Formats: sequence, structure tokens, C-alpha cells
Amino acid sequence: MTLAPDITAKSDGASRRPLVVAGLVIAAMTALRIVYASAIDLRTDEAYYWTWSKEGALSFLDHPPGIAWLIRFGTFIFGDTVLGVRFGGIVAMLVTQCLLADIVRRLTHDARAIAIAVLMPEAALYYGLLMAKVAPDVAMIPFAMAMTWSLVRLAQSDDGHWWLAAGLFAGLALLSKFTVVMFAPAVAAFLLVPDWRWRWLRSPYPYLALLIAIAVFSPVLIWNAQHDWASFRFQGVRATTNYGISLRTLGDYIGLQFGLVGFVMLPVVLSGLVMTAWRGYRSREPVGILLSTAVLVPFVYFLVKSLTLRVGDTWPMFMWPTGFAAAAVNLVLMRRDGWSARMLRSSVFWMNTALVSGIAFVVIVFLYYVAAPWNFFGRLDPIGAEAGFEQVAARAQAALDETGATWIATGDYRTYAMMRWVFRDRVPVVEINERGRFQDFRDPGMDRIRGHAGLFIGRQSDDRTALWQMIPAKREQLGLVERRWRGVVTDTYVLEKLSGWTPELNPPRDSPLFQWRVLAGEFEMRVYG
Repeated sequence: MTLAPDITAKSDGASRRPLVVAGLVIAAMTALRIVYASAIDLRTDEAYYWTWSKEGALSFLDHPPGIAWLIRFGTFIFGDTVLGVRFGGIVAMLVTQCLLADIVRRLTHDARAIAIAVLMPEAALYYGLLMAKVAPDVAMIPFAMAMTWSLVRLAQSDDGHWWLAAGLFAGLALLSKFTVVMFAPAVAAFLLVPDWRWRWLRSPYPYLALLIAIAVFSPVLIWNAQHDWASFRFQGVRATTNYGISLRTLGDYIGLQFGLVGFVMLPVVLSGLVMTAWRGYRSREPVGILLSTAVLVPFVYFLVKSLTLRVGDTWPMFMWPTGFAAAAVNLVLMRRDGWSARMLRSSVFWMNTALVSGIAFVVIVFLYYVAAPWNFFGRLDPIGAEAGFEQVAARAQAALDETGATWIATGDYRTYAMMRWVFRDRVPVVEINERGRFQDFRDPGMDRIRGHAGLFIGRQSDDRTALWQMIPAKREQLGLVERRWRGVVTDTYVLEKLSGWTPELNPPRDSPLFQWRVLAGEFEMRVYG
């Protein structure tokens, strides 16, 4: 059951020159990502996930453990360096491209379509550059693509064993981020819409695939069963929060898709997806149904959600590689469908424009962050806004030396993560609140904390009045320190000496010191454990 069984005669003898060109471009862009990964300071979330990689917990409050394992893989090779933390993302990008190439090869046998498919991620800012910034989405994307690849193999071979591979990769994707469940409608449509539905519904393979996915996902289920289903409640707040209709958040979502996928690439991909959906559902063709539904359903969901909530910049990124495959295949199938020569030339022109302009944009952004001395966006710069923590750490080290304090306290997980990253456990670092985030974390070094003075580091703009009413510590202000990036002050921190108090690492679940904060764009909601 191939998607395009009748177009291979012309394509099989095509020149491999496009593949050589694509390989050279990928090699150059991979080198660019390695330089970027080595040169740019860790962002706070990356440092937070790095702290997870140092723990032995089965899972974590915010996300499943996949991102921690990916970081551990990189740091095993390169140590606790920025490249080590980010190396897994560079590998994930290459794996995703290999899967894309094989999907398109199997569906078209067209060298140009394969080259287009692997270059499309290079022309999208999120993949071409920012997949070097590790996040749970980066760990999930190659597994989600591998699940799609397995289902394509199933459609082509009619071999039910590929359901089992799809279940394995689905479980691994779930071990990275929960949002992969948004592929479920596509898999359901792939199973139920084509004429083969009764055959597979009577077969054990789809049900075995589901059991395999659950078994692989079981570490998260076990951890949550032990911790009052904390992760699901944490993520449930994000999924159900409603702050009223806002055209601003809708504009943010659409603007982010144009920025991260490409100003030309996004409409090119969406048009290819719509044509793939029309073609697939009209003829009940399994792969066309799978590829189009896997992107269009999450895209529309996030579009609707963005009317009432700011959609995070990475949330939709798991779906677009599947869209790249659909768009590349669609270019070949348009010839089979008998589109006019003018329409075919137009489609090729816009695809080439998307690739050239997108790759140029990625290179310009790379040069801005790695080589340019300017700050065009002030405090709003997404990278600069989280740079400069070495300035805070230097002042903190001086304060530790001056006061004799032996440990560091913070009041938010971002500062906690950056202080752990900078001090590399030479000094115990504890977030004194939000202890629900740190369930099953190892002892940070209580022998160096109990009975000793500590150093509190917190953002000056945070209101901690209620927090300090819960903590009977003696506080002595030591001064302020600014974080700067390219001459712009991005934040100010207060340093205080703490004495006469030892932080409680495992407060009761109903304690305000245990509760965590759910952050999603512009809102913050407190959730109690």
C-alpha cells in the first residue's frame, strides 16, 4: 500500500546530485549548531533539566524523564559542559532528518523530494538552530517521527509487526513529553478510515502495540502513582486554564509559527498538508490520512487554545517534521494528479524560496547571537534575557567568602537551576519553596547546610513577603547584583545572609513550601500537592 506506486519510473533514474547538495548543507548546518551549542550560555530551563540528569528519580513533576536521559547521554561524552548538555539535541536533529529521508524515499523514490524533506528542517529556525537548545520536545521529536516511520512501513508492507515498533516508539515519545498524545487522532484515523479497518481491528497487533507503549511509559505511571498523580495534575492545569478571549495570545501563536517554522515555509507546509488531507481522505489512503491528521489536528487545537492562553513556543514543534514529509511528498504527487505545469512551477518556486530564505534567516540569527555585539531587542531578547548568570555567581562567590556561608538558597526554580549549574555542586543549592518540584531528589548536602549560615539569591522584583512569614530565618541584606547582556540590564537580584534556620526539604503536602507554580506564558497559577 504505497502512497505513490505509479511515479517511480521517472524518479528512479534521477540524478543523486540533489542528495549530495543536501548532504553538504546538512554538514555545514550541523557544524553551525555545534558552534551555537558551545558558544551560548545555558538557558534556565536547560539548566533545570540538567539538574534532573543528576538525579535517579523515575520521573519528574514537570515532564517525563526522557530529557534527563538525553542530557545524561551528552554529558557522558562531553562532561558537564554546554556542548555536553546540548549534544543530544544535535543528534536528535540528525536522527529526525534520517527518518524524514527514509519516509519520503519510500513514498516517492524521488531524490529531489528526499533532498527537500531533509532541508526543510534546516530552513526552519526552531530545527535549524534551536534544536541545539535541549527541551523535552527535542527528546520527543525523533521518537514521534520513528512512530510515524513505523506506520508508513506498515502501510507499505502490510506486515502487522510494524504496529509493535510503532507502539515502542510511541512509548518512548511519551517518556519524553505528554503532548505526543495529540498524534492519537492521526493513528486512530490511520486505523479506522481506510478499508483495512476491520482487518486490523480483528488483529492482535494494534492492541499489543498499545500494551507495549504503556509498558515503556510505565516509569512515569509508577512515579505518579507514588506521588498522587502530580505530573498529570500539573499538566492538567495548563490544558484547562482559561483566561478569556485574547487576540494578543492568538497573534502570539500565529507569529511564533511564522518565526520558528518560517515566514514562507509555514504557508508552503500548510498548503501541502491541506492537499495531502484532501487526497488521503477522498481515497481513504492510509499514509496521506496519517501525515495530514498528525499535523492539522494539533495545529487547530493550539489555534483554538491560543484564543484564551499563550501557547508556549515549543509546544507545537513536535508536529512540523511530519508536515515537512507531507509537503515534500505532495510535490511529487501533484505531478501524478495532473496539476497544470504553471501550478507545478509555482509550487517548486515557493518551496525553493522557502528553503533559501529560511536557511539564510537561520544563519543570520546564528551570526547575531554568536558574532554580533549588539542587542536589538533589549530585555525582550529571548536569549539575552536569560544570559549573564555568571555575574550573579561571581557576586555570590564573593558573598560566600565574606560571610562564611556554606550553602545557597533560592526562591524560584530558574535561579536554583542556574546556581547549581554554575557551582556544579561545590556549594549546596536549595530552592526553599516549591518543594513539590524536587520529589525523589537526592540529598543536596545537608551536613553542609544544617547549623551553618546560608546565602539567599532572589530576583528583586519578586514579592516574597508571604514566603518569609513561613520561614523563621534571620535575614541580613548584603546588596544587589545586576544581570547584563550586551550592555542591557536584564534583571536585578538581591543577596541576603540567612542564619538561625535550616530549610525543610520534605515539607507536608499541604504546606505552602511544598506547593509548586505552573507557568505558561503570561499566567502563573498555584497548585497544591
